[in-house]
Amino acid sequence: MESYRAMKQTEAFAGITLLKAPSRSAVGDNAEVETIVAGILAEVRARGDAAVADYAARFDKSDLTAFEVSAADRQAAVGALDPQTRRDTEFAIANVRRFAEAQLATILPLEVETTPGAFLGHRVIPIQRIGAYVPGGRYPLLSAPVMTIVPAKVAGVDEVVACLPPNAHPAMIAGCHLSGADRIFRIGGAQAIAAMAFGTETVPAVDKIVGPGNAFVNEAKRQVFGPVGIDQLAGPSEIYILADASGDAEMIATDLLAQAEHDVRTRVGLITTDADLARAVAAEVDRQLQGLSTAHTAGPAWRDYGEIAVAGDEAAMIAYSDHIAAEHLQIHTRDARGFAGKLRNYGSLFIGEMASVVYSDKCAGTNHTLPTMAAGRYTGGLWVGTYVKIATHQWLDPDGVRAFAPPAARQAQSEGLEGHRRAAQIRLDRLQAV
Repeated sequence: MESYRAMKQTEAFAGITLLKAPSRSAVGDNAEVETIVAGILAEVRARGDAAVADYAARFDKSDLTAFEVSAADRQAAVGALDPQTRRDTEFAIANVRRFAEAQLATILPLEVETTPGAFLGHRVIPIQRIGAYVPGGRYPLLSAPVMTIVPAKVAGVDEVVACLPPNAHPAMIAGCHLSGADRIFRIGGAQAIAAMAFGTETVPAVDKIVGPGNAFVNEAKRQVFGPVGIDQLAGPSEIYILADASGDAEMIATDLLAQAEHDVRTRVGLITTDADLARAVAAEVDRQLQGLSTAHTAGPAWRDYGEIAVAGDEAAMIAYSDHIAAEHLQIHTRDARGFAGKLRNYGSLFIGEMASVVYSDKCAGTNHTLPTMAAGRYTGGLWVGTYVKIATHQWLDPDGVRAFAPPAARQAQSEGLEGHRRAAQIRLDRLQAV
């Protein structure tokens, strides 16, 4: 498998040699997950809270009879936070809020007279109610609620509904509360997505669902999409680093393993123009794994999905990187800022060796909910704009009708759409009759 993949990749990209190729694909057969999720969605839609309780008992070993976190429990969770953890959480919230506010300031309403008498424009309208899925995961990811909830509140969303697994760390409830969640429910997995999409006796139906999760959460989001919006379909996490001969092998290996400890299916890679650096990084990863407490996760990720590609030149490195469209893309080159402007496809960019994914993951302000599985070719990550709609409008005065009615009527007639022709013509006729 490894040699076949290496052959196919180098066939597609001249100038690329794989020193280490992934032995497995992070996107496998999803048929069983699809079937299970379809059943969960149907049951929750039909039976509401009763189905949610059944699945909570089955999957989470939870016997909760009340899903919503009470005001008292929210305050207790906040009160139980270690003081430094609270300060760090509030630091992250402040940074995410500041960046989201700056982004929102760039999204402006518009009205322009495109031709005499014709005024076209758009409004920036916050979504009324969103659902934020907050994953439990292997570790309590305290930044997860910050990334999904804070930009929503900055955008002006009326109500944020947060769902997190019943067995999530209490600090996650505190994080939801401090980030501004209006309601918090202890519901996890595909059943949480179903509850937010369809509504139950206690969970209100939302207009859009955001946030990462496991394969079941991801598949549930895919299946409910349509009547309910979603942010994106998130696969296993990814990091690629682009480096020339100036790259530091120890630092690169450290950053790769930092991301690899997320999940055994994390995709990690180095693309470099320097073969010596490629070999040094491979050796350094193996060395660091020996003393890494999370090697039981990072090791399999590196073994199965790790990649080191040696590019013949800078152009080949850029082309291969743009093809991969990594979720997180770090640049370790001599002129990192200049090099950054040449890249097109990525989820979020980290320019220069002092920048790190870990800062964005935790507290810097840029969002860590990002496109994976090459979706960076067509979309960016979660941001304040995810929570608003750009809705267009028009209004015309008589000059605008005189400009638009004749061509619109002629086009409608040529298409055989008599109703359209009449609708275009009636306003002109009324003006001419005056």
